[in-house]
Amino acid sequence: MRNGDGSDISWLRSKFLAGLTDDAMRQLLDTAKACHIAPNEHVIVKGDNPNRLFLLKTGRARCYILTEDGRELVLLWAAPGEVLGLVSLLPSPPNYMVNTTTVSACDCLVWDHEAIRKVAREHPPIMENGFRLMLYHLATSMKRHVNLVTKSAESRLANGLINLATSAGEVRTSGIKINITNEQLSSLADISHFTTSRILSKWEHQGVLSKQRGAVTLLDPESLLAA
Repeated sequence: MRNGDGSDISWLRSKFLAGLTDDAMRQLLDTAKACHIAPNEHVIVKGDNPNRLFLLKTGRARCYILTEDGRELVLLWAAPGEVLGLVSLLPSPPNYMVNTTTVSACDCLVWDHEAIRKVAREHPPIMENGFRLMLYHLATSMKRHVNLVTKSAESRLANGLINLATSAGEVRTSGIKINITNEQLSSLADISHFTTSRILSKWEHQGVLSKQRGAVTLLDPESLLAA
């Protein structure tokens, strides 16, 4: 989805903006600050004061927590339209609950806590959309837990790739490219790095996908639906 000048405007379909009146949208966007963030920069640090809310316009970011042994557990692969730091909508929010780091260069709209609270008070649907987004992420987390108990490793990895292709994939003539490492993919699918590498190698041999350093290109996404 691109504007007449070629700029990507897919972020306008964000669930956070759904159903807002023209007045609410105008005020919301007018109070935001534009921000460009380089790759591999920390956007949100778990435990910090929740003083900002981000709407991702371009680029990709990953939301994760660190395990006791220092490993990343990826919770969300954020694409344009995703909102980061939703707790900032609350009057007395708890500290940030996850870390967020850019995967690629990102352009964001940013609101400080006071600004987003003010516009949300004047336009309650903004708060309602934030609540719906929280419920959406809760439902996604519940589904992930159910899949961990009921689905095979291969099925979870296939579902993860299909979801990433839909939300964060880059359509090319060769296929759908997903910029993600094997380790990050294994975390999202809740399987070991070794198992992820083994399954990806099998699918590459079958012509379902091709692997590159830090990326996977889906050549035959339909085949994954049967996994």
